[in-house]
Amino acid sequence: MTPPFCENLRLVLKMLSMSGAQLASDIEIDKSVVSRWLKGSVRPSAHNLSRLSALVATRVEGFRTLDWDRSPESLTEMFDAGARQTAPSPPSAPLAQGLPIPIWDQLIATSAIRARAYEGFFKSTRPNPTRPGQFVHEHGLIRRDDLGLLRLKMGSADNVVEGWMMPLHNMLYVFAADVISGTLLFGLFHGAPSARVDVFDGLTLTPASDGGRAPMAISTPMICDRIADLSGDLLADDRRFAELAALNPVAVTESIPIAIRKHLLRDVGPEQFALGGDMLMSLSLARSFARGQDTNIAAG
Repeated sequence: MTPPFCENLRLVLKMLSMSGAQLASDIEIDKSVVSRWLKGSVRPSAHNLSRLSALVATRVEGFRTLDWDRSPESLTEMFDAGARQTAPSPPSAPLAQGLPIPIWDQLIATSAIRARAYEGFFKSTRPNPTRPGQFVHEHGLIRRDDLGLLRLKMGSADNVVEGWMMPLHNMLYVFAADVISGTLLFGLFHGAPSARVDVFDGLTLTPASDGGRAPMAISTPMICDRIADLSGDLLADDRRFAELAALNPVAVTESIPIAIRKHLLRDVGPEQFALGGDMLMSLSLARSFARGQDTNIAAG
């Protein structure tokens, strides 16, 4: 007889050393949904079962949706076989080509599920750090690479930034470099649990732009809006990015909606904290403008 799905799910989580909460975070659904799966009160929808299977397949090569109907003994053998195939090997090819960090497998797993939602062309808006009260735009191309990770290119008439954008726990972590100056840049953004993300926002961290690169970091709020989807033609998309990146980055202040200006420009510090504001520069989820389409985080 085919065992109940909930039993096999508990077994798989045990073999993956993963909690139900972590599973919910990795596939970006509500924890209560996973709780109902584990209790056996509801089975995943076809969509969520596919996402579950894709996550397991990042740990056990060849895992498919039909494998959820295996017996517990057969599932255990499948996981044991996968472990025997990978245990003797040195770090895998993706690890050797990427960043050797402890949660590399989580980044690959989450990217396999969520990367497609962020692919496309985006336009960023942020305060101009050298001209108070003004704003600048950059244009970005986000596209999956051969490892399945999201590669990011941002450009304006002044510079080009290239790096990675890594979705994890409904956040986006950016690690990039200014290819002209050779400096590193970082970002932390709010994502959206949607099939197609249209807006994400957060904070960037860059070094001071003086000639000596003084040991001072500048944290700047930024919001990114989707302006187009990828065409499927790599060369055509690269050409379009080059055209967009050549545009003048200086924004006409009046063209920025008042709500966006207030969102990006906020007073922080002891005086504002005493008035109920923020002590430090931050962008809480409650204030985030991140959104997308076809959101279905509550479905079983």
